[in-house]
Amino acid sequence: MDHGKQQGSIFELNGVPKFSQAIPLALQHVVAMIVGCVTPAIIIASVAGIDEASRVILIQAALVVSGLSTLLQLFPIGNKNGFHIGSGLPVIMGVSFAYLPSMQAIAGDFNIATILGAQIVGGIVAILVGLSINQIRRFFPPLIAGTVVFTIGLSLYPTAINYMAGGTSSPNYGSWQNWLIAIFTLVVVTLLNHFGKGIFKLASILIGIIAGYLVSIPFGMVNLTAVGDAGIFQLPKLMHFGVEFEISSCVAIGLLFAINSIQAIGDFSATTIGSMDREPRNEELKGAIVGYGITNILGSLLGGLPTATYSQNVGIVTTTKVINRCVLGLAAILILMAGLVPKFSALLTTIPQCVLGGATVSVFASIAMTGMKLVMSEDMTYRNTSIVGLAAALGMGVSQASTSLSAFPSWVTTIFGKSPVVIATIVAVLLNIVLPRDNKNNCHLKAEELPILSLYPLFCVIIYYTEKAPYRSLQAPVWGFF
Repeated sequence: MDHGKQQGSIFELNGVPKFSQAIPLALQHVVAMIVGCVTPAIIIASVAGIDEASRVILIQAALVVSGLSTLLQLFPIGNKNGFHIGSGLPVIMGVSFAYLPSMQAIAGDFNIATILGAQIVGGIVAILVGLSINQIRRFFPPLIAGTVVFTIGLSLYPTAINYMAGGTSSPNYGSWQNWLIAIFTLVVVTLLNHFGKGIFKLASILIGIIAGYLVSIPFGMVNLTAVGDAGIFQLPKLMHFGVEFEISSCVAIGLLFAINSIQAIGDFSATTIGSMDREPRNEELKGAIVGYGITNILGSLLGGLPTATYSQNVGIVTTTKVINRCVLGLAAILILMAGLVPKFSALLTTIPQCVLGGATVSVFASIAMTGMKLVMSEDMTYRNTSIVGLAAALGMGVSQASTSLSAFPSWVTTIFGKSPVVIATIVAVLLNIVLPRDNKNNCHLKAEELPILSLYPLFCVIIYYTEKAPYRSLQAPVWGFF
């Protein structure tokens, strides 16, 4: 066999391609994901108020865990033709924005250790979902998954706006300098997204951050002291932040892991359909989600925040048709190596918050619109619009007015009041089960019936308060009315 045939093709899953071909393709994946991977860690570090050294460690862990998680998905452990941990499909894993609203709430009320403890519980939930994927999958059709993703995107908008204004903890919050730099960064990202070609389009967010960073230097917003103090090489620190378990946090994060486990099916399906002309096999999905759970459990011990499949990298795979696992494995190794260099992580902590806000507001908008696309993939009958509208309204409404739950125990506020995702998920799933499906033998709900449906949350609140002794005499009339 000649040398040409021994060489693996970048368009085949297996085989080792030429390094000269693999390195630029691998760098393309790294550039597309690295900003999104470290930004949640930077935001959570700011909310938790940890010191500079711990910020560097948190960012390091994000990169290291993302690299390791990707390698496990690319090169599974176990029987190739039987059960295995990992998918064996060409995907990139990274710290996910989907968990950010709940993590911000937990970091503000508790600490990072509580996030990591809840992440362990979430990893166990993901493993259980993976092992029973065929039974659970039907509860999360595109309508429900899309509603949840749409709500996540909406809930992240205040974070982006606060960052564009300089960050709520900043003494010059809302200053014209912050807004000027944030808008400049956003303009650069938007122009590259719409008019850029090749690497300029793929790296639009990274280029936008670099441009905004350079412009912010003359305004005195960049302090490189942390970079000088950081080392050149450092392994992740085991249990640096510790692990703490708090029931309400575990419930909130655990539910998100169940949702994201189902959502990952979409990314794996898009990868195989778009680049391999087939649906993912059941054993591939099971191994992918079980591996996702295991790596998140192990990652929490290293201080790595929750990971998920990266849709932007799925887009690269389906566009280029480059599915070779060695190419993506090289990208994972580059991500891993970046996490072992504290100076690189420290440099990322010096990015002004207004620059991050200007760059990420488009990412959050993209998340919301991805959810909307999933929703619109199904017929938007009156039933389906009711599910989406009520789930998003209750989720966003309660989270924006969390003091409305002040009469309830504190754990209720932690689970339902800080992040809209939990309420939106529960409402969407329950309505999808309860509401009759539209078909020829089942007429649509009439428009005038919507006010009655909207009274249900009010009904629950009234019943709760009439349970209290001073108002118990009112309970019978209330029940009678409804």
